[in-house]
Amino acid sequence: MSRPVAIVTDSTALLPCELAAARGIDVVPLQVVIGAKAYDEGVDAEATPETIAAALREWTPVSTSRPAPAVFLEAYRRAADAGAREVLSIHLSGEVSGTYESALLAAQDAPLPVRAVDTRQLGMAVGYAVLAAADVLDRGGSGEEAAEQALARAEGTTSLFYVDTLEYLRRGGRIGAAAALLGSALSVKPLLKIVDGRIGMFEKVRTAGRALARLEELAVQAAGEQQVDVCVAHLASPDRAGQLTERLAGRLADNLEGRDVWCGELGAVLGAHVGPGMLAVCVAPRL
Repeated sequence: MSRPVAIVTDSTALLPCELAAARGIDVVPLQVVIGAKAYDEGVDAEATPETIAAALREWTPVSTSRPAPAVFLEAYRRAADAGAREVLSIHLSGEVSGTYESALLAAQDAPLPVRAVDTRQLGMAVGYAVLAAADVLDRGGSGEEAAEQALARAEGTTSLFYVDTLEYLRRGGRIGAAAALLGSALSVKPLLKIVDGRIGMFEKVRTAGRALARLEELAVQAAGEQQVDVCVAHLASPDRAGQLTERLAGRLADNLEGRDVWCGELGAVLGAHVGPGMLAVCVAPRL
């Protein structure tokens, strides 16, 4: 698909390869480092959520790395070679990753104008923002209009998640040591929320079962009377994710207008920071 405005995003947006290809979206991979070896998310067969979950359980060192500016520059050159006159580069929150910064640096040397967008979101919330931008462009809208729509959808999206432990987030510097220690000491099961581009503590519950029920209620509240898209993501927790997906599909049938609640495993890069057992819900209003 060729447009005057090309869309580039990153692999943490969780867009399925087939969907990204069909919508003409170029996905730049982040890297996950297992032990001493680096893999490109979504490209290398070893960089799977299952591999990450196993490595974390075995206490194998796992870290992540943003794409180098040169990798983004290659994507922008591909867009120019395909006939695009502008690039819209949409990414996860700059508060938790240097990916957006890499995009900005690459834009300085790009052969065409690049409009970089920091969604201040994570995971499928970024994916929904990207798809909103693609919808605008497919209707003949400008790059500026598409960027505004992406930001509007990202801002209106609610991203909530449950983790079995805060230890993995603490290790990656995504949450403070004091909060992680408190969670462990009190044996609470934390519910977290993306606020202002950062991961923050939202509520504390005592059991995984209660956390699942609370995620359901919060998702229903976030949807309200709006038409929404809903995503459930997990890491090594397919049964709980399936149960939550089924219940949300029933309770939000009127909000979904026949659309499915998407359910899938979190990508390797985000999974490295939250650990096995993570369950997330993303509720994105349709604009």
